[in-house]
Amino acid sequence: MFAITKFYILLYDIKLISIMYQEKIISPPSGYLTFVLCLALLGASIFCFVTENFLWGGLLLAIDIFLIFPGFLIINPNQSMVLTLFGKYIGTVKADGFFWVNPLTAKRRLSLKANNLNGQQLKVNDKLGNPIEIAAVVVWKVNETAKAVFSVENYMQYVNIQSEAAVRHLANIFPYDHSEGEEDSITLKDGADKVSELLENELNERLSRAGIEVLEARISHLAYAPEIASAMLQRQQATAVIAARKLIVEGAVGMVEMALEKLSQKGIVDLDEERKAAMVSNLLVVLCGDRHVQPVVNTGTLYN
Repeated sequence: MFAITKFYILLYDIKLISIMYQEKIISPPSGYLTFVLCLALLGASIFCFVTENFLWGGLLLAIDIFLIFPGFLIINPNQSMVLTLFGKYIGTVKADGFFWVNPLTAKRRLSLKANNLNGQQLKVNDKLGNPIEIAAVVVWKVNETAKAVFSVENYMQYVNIQSEAAVRHLANIFPYDHSEGEEDSITLKDGADKVSELLENELNERLSRAGIEVLEARISHLAYAPEIASAMLQRQQATAVIAARKLIVEGAVGMVEMALEKLSQKGIVDLDEERKAAMVSNLLVVLCGDRHVQPVVNTGTLYN
């Protein structure tokens, strides 16, 4: 019962947090009419000073400088402005243009443009425990300004740290390359598309609390650590040689089988078991050898 109650309290807290930091888009009035009013007050204050009515001139100038002019707001394309009034979130202006807002509001400008994060090379262990070097490139942008400002202390630093954590976790759950008996498993080397998709999904999940949307995530660097790079290169070379030899032997056996079958069908020569064995041995040496074979002319018989 206590666990269920605690679970519902946690859900309620999460709901309250999501409501508190829900982005609210506002459309403030245009600033052009207020700008005309600002110029009119400035002209009136100058007129008061010229006519030596310093009290009204100072009052109009103070109103113009401290109550009207600070409320002007210029927002460029792909930019936004987060507004707070006495510690309370008022809303976010995302439309570009010239506006006027309450001059007492605090303003924070946020860019909505896409950003590139070129992650540094990390030295981690893959699923099999092999030390590898890995790095990723992440394309991200601010999607919800309220969460980016109020949910985390520094959203750019948050992106850097969480991206590094996601890359480390990804490297730990996949092997660098295929091992024996696991040819169908996903690897960091061969499963680039699947690995990038999983990395992008994990980053979106991690960064959603900060209002960040990940547009693309790719592995930019992947290699064995220097201390095992030479050993792994030898392993890869040995695997390639074994695979090539296996293919050569399978092809040679098929060619020998076809040659014996053709000779038997056409009745060119009648071979006993010992002569067949000798012929098979010679053909396999010729077909499987890695050097050119020197021809030898036999002037006797097989039994001499």
